[in-house]
Amino acid sequence: MRALELYTAAETRELDRVAIEDVGIPGITLMSRAGRAAFELIQDTWPVGCPLVIFCGTGNNGGDGFVVAALAADRAIPVTVCQVGDADKIGGDAATARQAALDAGVCITAFGDELALDDSVIVDALLGTGLSGEVRGDYRDAIESINGSGMPVLAIDIPSGLCGDSGRRLGVAVEADATISFIGQKRGLLTGDAPDCCGELHFADLSVPADVYEQQPASAFRLDLEQELDALPPLTETAHKGRFGHALVIGGDLGMAGAALMAAEAAGRCGAGLVSAATRAIHVPALLSRRPEVMAHGVEARGELEPLLERATAAAVGPGLGQNAWSEQMLQNALDSSLPLVVDADALNLLARRCAGEPPQRGNWILTPHPGEAARLLDSDTAAVQSDRFAAVSAIQARYGGVVLLKGSGTLVCDGEAVYVCPYGNPGMASGGMGDVLSGILVALLAQGMNLRDAACLGVCLHAVAADLAAEAGMRGLLATDLMPYLRGLMDE
Repeated sequence: MRALELYTAAETRELDRVAIEDVGIPGITLMSRAGRAAFELIQDTWPVGCPLVIFCGTGNNGGDGFVVAALAADRAIPVTVCQVGDADKIGGDAATARQAALDAGVCITAFGDELALDDSVIVDALLGTGLSGEVRGDYRDAIESINGSGMPVLAIDIPSGLCGDSGRRLGVAVEADATISFIGQKRGLLTGDAPDCCGELHFADLSVPADVYEQQPASAFRLDLEQELDALPPLTETAHKGRFGHALVIGGDLGMAGAALMAAEAAGRCGAGLVSAATRAIHVPALLSRRPEVMAHGVEARGELEPLLERATAAAVGPGLGQNAWSEQMLQNALDSSLPLVVDADALNLLARRCAGEPPQRGNWILTPHPGEAARLLDSDTAAVQSDRFAAVSAIQARYGGVVLLKGSGTLVCDGEAVYVCPYGNPGMASGGMGDVLSGILVALLAQGMNLRDAACLGVCLHAVAADLAAEAGMRGLLATDLMPYLRGLMDE
């Protein structure tokens, strides 16, 4: 099962081609396996024998739907196929599957005829990964009918109308309760608009042999917390704080001390041996009263930060930094050092502002923009970033170097060689301070000697899984500091 590798639509089609032409697996065999996997998922997920309404298009995605219909009919499960598009255009394996459904006694009705959707499971087999433009005509109307039905929906391979490469809605897309993907999991199922469209994700490799995948390497990967934890330096009986680095958090302009504090506390909870915070002097008493383990330093002038940078192993600059002369001084000091850096929040905005000409390239930083900050780094706009998050994160990395972490639903990490997608997290994370906690996690991992890629990938997983655990008590009202006890536990797993 190849669930960790993620593929573009073109890469998936190449996997199909190799399986069919080079390995010799007939296309109709793969289609039959796909339809059976979808049918079995329906039986496992919803009441056995529940009536099915299957929306079929004219391509191979529709062919998968016809296989589901024939299997249902063979088991005397009530099933209706709603044909969208000209049935005369159906050819190849899809035509074979359609004829098998007719031979099994399946009723196929044209879209637009009266169709009862109540008390049914709807199967979306309209459009596959070949869609390039916006959904139009009867397909758009069919998708709107599915979404307005109020019935549970299974999407076959991909929710129709969702771009398999970017996760963007192409005008309109099916909003499924579950999606089953085949052979190669599509990278667009995990980011962008996809979490609102896919529901619970399932995967079936259709028994395609491993050597098929060797001929088409993946360019993106789904992160797995357990695997990423393997890169964490082990605790030994002779451990002491000096072995786990000194993390420095730089930020907390007037009125924004909380951001620096949350980052510093997260750094401590994620195993940094020592944690310092460089902030406005007026904030030091508050930081010490909240978290006395943090060495809080009032820094008002450039020279006061330099000794702290010299003692640190890694630094995070940006949480609550602001965008004034003091902020500029602090950022410049950090950039002048050779330390591994985490650059977040206002530090990114300042960086974008000073990069109208040639952007700075640095090999030892992690940039952590949200979509708005990413747009500023690219001199673009948020809509463009969100329309293709994979392209955006790759463009930022190519422009600035290091590792780039594009936050949002389905956070992406790019190291210049591959893109990694975080499958964890929840809507409760849309609250102030979450990014500051992430910065603290990242700088702690860098301070402990992890490389940029490993720190970014593990850090984003820890952050999102901690939020998922905290959200078990409720997503609404989830606070960034609610993650702290869960971070500590996850680090020990």
